[in-house]
Amino acid sequence: MDIKLKKYSHLLTTKIVVFIMMILCFTGIIKAFVEVEIVNDGDFGIVFEEDYFHSSAYVRESETIIAELTRLLTEYKSEEHILKGGTISEDELRSEEEKLYSDFQVNSRNYNPNLGETENYEKFKAEYADKISLARDRLIKNELREFHSIVQNLEEIENPLYYGSDGVNVYTNRTQVEKEQYKTYPSYLVFDGYKREIYPKEIEENEHFYQIDERIEELDPESQVVYVAFTKEFLTSKMNEWKDHKETATKSFYQFLAFLGGFILFFLYLVLVIGRNSFTDKEVHSNPLDKIYNDINLVLCMCLIALWVGLVDSVNIENMDVLVFPITLPIAAAGFALVLSQVRHFKNKTFLKHTLIFRLIYMLVTFVRNVYDSGSVGVKTVLLVIGYPLLVAATFFMFPVTLGIAAWFAFKRVKSFTAIQEGVAQIKDGDIQHSIDVGGKGEFAKLASNINSITDGLKKAVNSELKSERLKTELITNVSHDIRTPLTSIITYVDLLKREKDPSKIEQYIDVLDQKSKRLKILTDDLFDAAKASSGNIPVHLTQIDIVSLVTQGLGELNDKIEDSELEFKLNPPKDKVFVTADGKLLWRSIENVLSNIFKYAIKGSRVYIDIEDTGNDILLTFKNISAYELNISADELMERFKRGDESRSSNGSGLGLSIAKSLIEIQKGKFTIQVDGDLFKSMISLPKYKNKNA
Repeated sequence: MDIKLKKYSHLLTTKIVVFIMMILCFTGIIKAFVEVEIVNDGDFGIVFEEDYFHSSAYVRESETIIAELTRLLTEYKSEEHILKGGTISEDELRSEEEKLYSDFQVNSRNYNPNLGETENYEKFKAEYADKISLARDRLIKNELREFHSIVQNLEEIENPLYYGSDGVNVYTNRTQVEKEQYKTYPSYLVFDGYKREIYPKEIEENEHFYQIDERIEELDPESQVVYVAFTKEFLTSKMNEWKDHKETATKSFYQFLAFLGGFILFFLYLVLVIGRNSFTDKEVHSNPLDKIYNDINLVLCMCLIALWVGLVDSVNIENMDVLVFPITLPIAAAGFALVLSQVRHFKNKTFLKHTLIFRLIYMLVTFVRNVYDSGSVGVKTVLLVIGYPLLVAATFFMFPVTLGIAAWFAFKRVKSFTAIQEGVAQIKDGDIQHSIDVGGKGEFAKLASNINSITDGLKKAVNSELKSERLKTELITNVSHDIRTPLTSIITYVDLLKREKDPSKIEQYIDVLDQKSKRLKILTDDLFDAAKASSGNIPVHLTQIDIVSLVTQGLGELNDKIEDSELEFKLNPPKDKVFVTADGKLLWRSIENVLSNIFKYAIKGSRVYIDIEDTGNDILLTFKNISAYELNISADELMERFKRGDESRSSNGSGLGLSIAKSLIEIQKGKFTIQVDGDLFKSMISLPKYKNKNA
């Protein structure tokens, strides 16, 4: 069964049958909607109304009368009131006077622009007194006309019964004026003072009742009353009429849902299979209708909709349900044939490309680009000057679009030029951090990019110079401090030694001198090594090094220091042997400097972790320890010469160890980095993995 469905699903016959079914369903939707439009103004809400008292029809019947009565009582009151000008507001009169005053300013010889506004206005009122009076009379006549129109409408109403009064004027279609008389009817609305009486009570539950409330709120509860009552005969006829409408609307509503479901199903099916010969077919097959440009297609669709609206509008409402089917059927068939053509283009990803506007613009842009890219700035300027008028002439039917594109292009060019001009001014004034942001790939974008490159070069040069000056200053300060401290001690103890006669003290002084001179020698050696390492003037012999053995052997040699520091070292080597390409002597010197740093600054009794990882092309050696000092400086600062973790410089370090290690690793084509995370200090050495050339 499934194979048969696949076989027939994409047949042309199947598509035609489904298309016809879709058009019939769509026509059914329109017909169902028209039927509801005829019986209930297109409102499907009647389907969900419980009874007549909960319906919008009941509210419409009552609200129309209450609205007219409210206007008469609150606005017009009586004919005498209107004739006295009681309904004419100050704003209306002022508006008429302003129109006449404008005429006075233009046409009157009495208007003097040299006089003040007040004096001119007095002259205006005197000269235009008759015209102002006529304007006022015209407003009164308009109000009288509206008043009599409302009164006539109310007089033509026999049911429901109504009564409205402000204590002086009375408007009613019955001789009954007592409230209790209106309350004898099967349904009534009584609004008297601040009290309202409504029967039956479910009327107040009507979701449309707010329309009546809004009208009643306009009344003055102190003097104005409104009664509306439905006689039994009138109420019965309206309820029967509502039931008939509900039955028709319900039937049409279910038809509407059924046709809508069928239409959606058939339309989605056609969208799925249109342009394909099978579910596995990747190519979208077109038909002669697809040759119509999509923008022309859209225009045709809109024309068909306009044609349908015009034909339906010309049909008499009594014949609408009969004629809507033959009108809708052919127009819908033509319209959906065009829509499915656009679906094919959408599936083929040619929806925009297959438009007349796109074709014209593409051809024009291609031509302009070819000339533009091959010419100088002068050629491009001439091309724009000559080409734009030709473009406007060629596309006169879409002149607003052409003008908009030109305005947009000119605005972008001017904006780019202004951005470059302002940016150069800022850079000229010393703001080398400023970057000129110009998008696109044109001449201005290239110019902005070149200026930014110059700015970046200046920025790097300035930053490099500032950093160099800062490092020089710090180097001189730190070297002076670290050399002066032992040197001062030597001078002091030499001076003491000259005057001292006690042999025991002389021996003590000599020990101090020995310590300080050794400290000075270490410092000068470190300084010399740092200078050699950073300059690269150290011979390097790269060979195969077993990194695990080197670290293990080194830790063994430093066992005494490890015990003195009370540190516990944890080595985590990989399972397989790993070799690096390095200079054994220089590599060990680097590792020794890192370990020396750990001995000086790690917390006594803590653990030190040494991890060796194979990262693919490199071997990563990581040292992790907990610092005894609070590290309030960044990793980059710690890598600088003479920088120590203890800012007080109370430890014996020279501050050169890590800097030397970094330089030595780098000349072995490796990388040396450090990371600081709170008190956790990590030193990482990455070296190239040894590759056997014979392998």
